[in-house]
Amino acid sequence: MKILQLTLTGAALALTVGAASAQTTIRVSHPTPATSHYGVGSQAFCAELEKRTSNRFKCQIQAGANDERANIEAVQLGTLDVTNTSTGPVSNFVPEVGIVDIPFLFRDYAHARGVLDGPIGQDILAKFPSKGIIALAWTENGFRHLTNSRRAVVKPDDVKGLKVRTMQNPVHIQAFQSIGVQPTPMAFSELFTALQQGVVDGQENPIPVILSSKFSQVQKHLSLTGHVYSPALLLASPKLWNSLNDADKANFREAARAGAAAQRKKVNDDEAAGIAQLRAEGVDVVTNVDGAAFRNAMTPVWAEFAKKFGAAEIKRIQDFK
Repeated sequence: MKILQLTLTGAALALTVGAASAQTTIRVSHPTPATSHYGVGSQAFCAELEKRTSNRFKCQIQAGANDERANIEAVQLGTLDVTNTSTGPVSNFVPEVGIVDIPFLFRDYAHARGVLDGPIGQDILAKFPSKGIIALAWTENGFRHLTNSRRAVVKPDDVKGLKVRTMQNPVHIQAFQSIGVQPTPMAFSELFTALQQGVVDGQENPIPVILSSKFSQVQKHLSLTGHVYSPALLLASPKLWNSLNDADKANFREAARAGAAAQRKKVNDDEAAGIAQLRAEGVDVVTNVDGAAFRNAMTPVWAEFAKKFGAAEIKRIQDFK
């Protein structure tokens, strides 16, 4: 009887060890605080993935980790499983993504989300595997607005000479240069200190980023320029992806859609309440920005974008309804 008991106990232990080893930890990284829209989207992605796989996959989320370009490189190399990133640095890896970063391309959130969730956006996602990256879904960063520490900005002349941090994105850099800004590319992780020390005068980001990063402490002027709609992406490592069976690949994609929905809702919520909060924190908010003047001032660079991305492709996005 003792021998039988020991055998059964050993078998039970083996089953327990086997079950534990079947669980896979997924490292998920994003560049902003855990309470940000990136954090909310990443948490929703992980919760849905764990639910769909009965906790066979568990997430370890790294908030505010590294800069976005470093995260993308890590995903490509397979040293990071998933990253939630803006498209800003992505065009350095998948050039076709740059088309969505063209200033004043999208009319509003409904237009942008419809384009990305439809055939146009899915065609872009299909270009990632050949570059060593798996694109799970479009998430969201939001419409970008300009902040600075020097003066109120209403029209293009007001930005001339300002040193503004931009993402490492050739489309953004070229657009800002066209209106007299001195674009200064740098990693997001370096931005707050650069603003605090006066290395740059300003930056441009969506309201959710401005809020979660506490830029009101170092920036006193916000202009609602809405100059670029900034999408974001959940990107996965091919090393991880190739280890999954078809059912789990479907689970990852469905979880990514849940993450995208939660992230977009957080963007909506932050934009609805964010202006009042920033004003309460002492930020001067300019709402009457001359958007037409900014669009006209950037018209010359549109010819360059048409050469780079194709006039027909740009028009396809503009005409989407």
